[in-house]
Amino acid sequence: MRAPHATARESPSDRQDCDMSHYPPHAAPYPPGPARPGGRPPGGDRITAPLLVTSVLCTGLMAGLFFAYDISVMPGLAELDDTAYAAAMQRFNAAIDGSALFGLVFLATLGLTVAAAIVTFRRKRRAVALPLAVAAACYLLVLVVTVAVSLPLNADLAALGDPASAQDVHAVIDDFKAVWVPVNVFRTLFCVLSLGALCAALLRYGKPETPSALG
Repeated sequence: MRAPHATARESPSDRQDCDMSHYPPHAAPYPPGPARPGGRPPGGDRITAPLLVTSVLCTGLMAGLFFAYDISVMPGLAELDDTAYAAAMQRFNAAIDGSALFGLVFLATLGLTVAAAIVTFRRKRRAVALPLAVAAACYLLVLVVTVAVSLPLNADLAALGDPASAQDVHAVIDDFKAVWVPVNVFRTLFCVLSLGALCAALLRYGKPETPSALG
């Protein structure tokens, strides 16, 4: 009687070697899962990034406008006599006051920055919300100074009527220059500070926050 053919029992290690035989050396049988970052991924929503970018653009436009007055418009007007100075500034003010685009950008800049600060704070991105709050505060000062000082001076200048026939043009222009020019430098400075804070917020937004920072 023939002895039955003996078969060797496969060990678990043999089965594992067989299962992995079709993979190249040092390859895992299953692809690794997606890496989990320690913090929230940047750009995780569709609201914050557009608000930040639009705020930066609008603030940059306003800072550029005030800066242009500081380095070109006002020094150029200073070379004119008071009558020509008043006539030119009246036309500049009329053009800006009649521009719907200027009014939109001037007011929307603050609204966009405040909205971005609120959204980031509610999403617990405090490292982003803090510079946004600083940016909003700086631009709010610009808006308040414009309404409280610059616009009344522009109104006084417009009230002269035709500078060529105005009686007190020299006194009005002297008062205008003494206040309007340094106030515009102030507006430029705080617009630039607001822009810098917005850029800092944008850079921080592009970095994931750690769980401890998220609170």
